[in-house]
Amino acid sequence: MSKQKTDVVVAGHICLDIIPTIRHQPSDLNKLFVPGKLVDVGAALTATGGAVSNTGIALHRLGASVRLMGKVGKDQFGQAILNLLQESGSGLSDGMIVTEGENSSYTVVISPPGFDRVFLHHTGTNDTFESKDVDSEKLEGVRLFHFGYPPLMRKMYTNDGTELEALLRRVKSFGITTSLDLAKPDPDSDAGQADWTGILQRILPHTDLFLPSFEEVLYMLDPAEFEKLEDQYGSRMLSAIYGATLSSLADRLIGLGAAVVAIKLGEHGLYMRTTARQERIQAMGACAPSSSAWLGRELLIPCYHVQVVGTTGAGDCTIAGFLTAILKGLEPQQALHSAVAVGACNVEQADATSGVPKWEAVEKRLAQGWRQREQLLELTDWQYDDLLGLWRGPEDRNGL
Repeated sequence: MSKQKTDVVVAGHICLDIIPTIRHQPSDLNKLFVPGKLVDVGAALTATGGAVSNTGIALHRLGASVRLMGKVGKDQFGQAILNLLQESGSGLSDGMIVTEGENSSYTVVISPPGFDRVFLHHTGTNDTFESKDVDSEKLEGVRLFHFGYPPLMRKMYTNDGTELEALLRRVKSFGITTSLDLAKPDPDSDAGQADWTGILQRILPHTDLFLPSFEEVLYMLDPAEFEKLEDQYGSRMLSAIYGATLSSLADRLIGLGAAVVAIKLGEHGLYMRTTARQERIQAMGACAPSSSAWLGRELLIPCYHVQVVGTTGAGDCTIAGFLTAILKGLEPQQALHSAVAVGACNVEQADATSGVPKWEAVEKRLAQGWRQREQLLELTDWQYDDLLGLWRGPEDRNGL
């Protein structure tokens, strides 16, 4: 792969997922986890997880030329990760960093029927990933750089995010468009206690495409409001979103320096806000849009109707669809449709990436009149645009 032209680098967090098959639905999770109890389970599925694997493999399946830059240890889990990447595509493991004397990251996924999943996660080598692990020589000719899950990578959030800032600043110096995804940390962990508002203030001027989930960005910008909604709605927090809340969050993020903010809303779709400053769009680098249609936009697109088999990796694959559209220079409405379409394809399979087809298959499915889900969020002063197939917010600029 190193001899081929690389369009996009996906760097950041990667781990080995170990997923035991739990065949029987317990009446209560407390009855499943009883000290001294032997729980009869089925075979375990092993798969790669994390942004490097999920978004990277999805981009590869969509036809992008991808280099993966994650970090693993020289141990059995690390070798399993490399083997699984290679099985997903020839050369996909070539850019990986293998380090002596460290343990690879892994996650044990406890997923009983009828209950939300529980993750036992060890960050491992992700904690020692630093800016110098991204070889500058491997950035030559790259158009897009995506970094995922810094809250699960200790060096990326300690010291107020100076290491992450250094990495993004260096990547930008090559004229490359930068993209960033987050993960919600354990509130009781060091990452959960970090000053994320300050970190975002430091890194977003060097982030062209910012692609967090609603829960992640609300937790980081307004922890009191996050806690209030979590207490009131629990796992149904997304159903309580108001259009005004999205506008307020996006205003802050654009004000902190991002050019394009796309907030993942789970089953409710994808919200996007873009800067109204032409000079900031032009500063996006190799993938800067040439169309003025990207200026000053506020749009929200619902998801597409599918039979959901599993939601693992749905957000990462949605990002892959969006980034592919950016690489192809598409208009904003096309990028949004592509993003949620790829995410919808993903959830038709149980694992993180096998549901993602070739780009041409996604386009064909969209062209055949794929039906959208009903929008259930409170979108006061928003208007549905039949021509574009999405909602336009009160801050969306007039005309196209």
